[in-house]
Amino acid sequence: MERLQKAMAEAGVASRRASEKLIVQGKVMVNGKKVTELGTKVGVHDEITVNGVPIQREKHVYYLLNKPRGVISSAHDDKGRRTVVDIIHDEDINQRIYPVGRLDYDTTGILLLTNDGALANKLMHPRFEVDKTYVAKVKGIIKNEDLKQLRLGVMVDGQKTKPAKTKLLSVDREKKTSIVQLTIHEGRNHQVKNMFKAVDHPVIKLHRETYGFLNLQGVQAGEFRALKPDELQRLKKIK
Repeated sequence: MERLQKAMAEAGVASRRASEKLIVQGKVMVNGKKVTELGTKVGVHDEITVNGVPIQREKHVYYLLNKPRGVISSAHDDKGRRTVVDIIHDEDINQRIYPVGRLDYDTTGILLLTNDGALANKLMHPRFEVDKTYVAKVKGIIKNEDLKQLRLGVMVDGQKTKPAKTKLLSVDREKKTSIVQLTIHEGRNHQVKNMFKAVDHPVIKLHRETYGFLNLQGVQAGEFRALKPDELQRLKKIK
């Protein structure tokens, strides 16, 4: 169940505030009855009309994508580049969806897409501290003190990052590179790249392998799948 004005806004009738005005003005009916109270709740099977015209309500959908390199984490791109939404729509899935957060153009890995604005906003809010685990290939042989600094927090754009988890996976002394696993729950722009840059180990490649309890098992680069009902329930229960 959700508030009537929210359902109207999500259906594209008007903004939430404008939808509230329509309700108060008596222009909205639910299951054939005029509704003027803003606290009214509606379910997916309720019929809503505005000025006698039924609104088209989209069923909420939820996808997990393994984002490939060279794809924009957006619903649209002014430069005509391919977006993560294009990948979903290529399979004739035409709901109005958008990514939950973003991954850089050259970053690969797990990304959620949905048309459920309430859940998307919840997952992106820093208060809920959803862990995201990345694997980064960086320049140089990273030292223990660098990893410790990443765990404690580094200064990025004048603000110290929250505590993180780190694990050194491997080093290539010949090529002078390191592979590091980093888990954070913040979501600032370019945060992982900026964190490694702050300890003088610029990122060469970056891949996000988990989002909360979700992983990419069985999903190859450029592929996606619908979230399972139990996965969706776990996401909605995150507090």
